[in-house]
Amino acid sequence: MDRSNNSAHRREPHPSNEYEHSTNTTKKTQDELLVQQEEEEEVQSVERIFESKEVPSWQSQLTLRAFFVSFVLGILFTFIVMKLNLTTGIIPSLNVSAGLLGFFFVKTWTKFLAKSGMLKQPFTRQENTVIQTCVVATSGIAFSGGFGSYLFGMSDVVAKQSTQANAADNIKNPSLGWMMGFLFVVSFLGLFSVVPLLLRKALEIKCLEHSS
Repeated sequence: MDRSNNSAHRREPHPSNEYEHSTNTTKKTQDELLVQQEEEEEVQSVERIFESKEVPSWQSQLTLRAFFVSFVLGILFTFIVMKLNLTTGIIPSLNVSAGLLGFFFVKTWTKFLAKSGMLKQPFTRQENTVIQTCVVATSGIAFSGGFGSYLFGMSDVVAKQSTQANAADNIKNPSLGWMMGFLFVVSFLGLFSVVPLLLRKALEIKCLEHSS
C-alpha cells in the first residue's frame, strides 16, 4: 500500500511546474508579438521617410542620366543573356540586379556631383524604376526575340550547312527592317493578347474580376 501511494504521489504533476510552463509560454508569445511589431514599425518607417517628398512628374523621371545608365547596363545584360541563351538556355530573373546596379551607378554619380556643387536634380526612386524597366526590357528582347535560337537560324548561311528543307521558303536572311517590326510585335505580344482575352471574359463570359 505504501509503494502504491508513493507511485501515485510521484505521478501527480507539481503545480509549480505547470505555472512555470505557462509563464514561459506567455513570455514566448509576448516576445514574438514584440518582434512582429518591431518589423511592422520598420516597414512603416521606410515609407514615412518619403511621406514629405512629392512624387515627381513623369517628365522629370525620364532623365538623361537614367537613359545613359540604362543603355550601358542594357548592353551588359544583353551579352549576359545571349551567353546564357547559347549555353544553358535558361535565363534567370534580372530585375533585382538591374535595380541594384542602376541605383549604385546613379547614386555614385549624384554624390560626386553633390560634392562638387553641380547637382541640379536629386536621384529618386522613380528614376531608379525607369532604369530597371529599360534594362529588363532590353535584355528581355535579346531572349524572347530569338537571337540565340531561330532568328539567325533562318539565314542563308545556316541553311547551307544543312541538306534538309533547304528551300527558298525556309530561308529568311536578317534585315533591319523586318527585324524591327518583328521585335516590336514580340515585345507587345502580351499587350496584344491580354486585352482581347480580358474583353472576351468581361463581355461573353461576364467575368468581371480583375484577377481572372
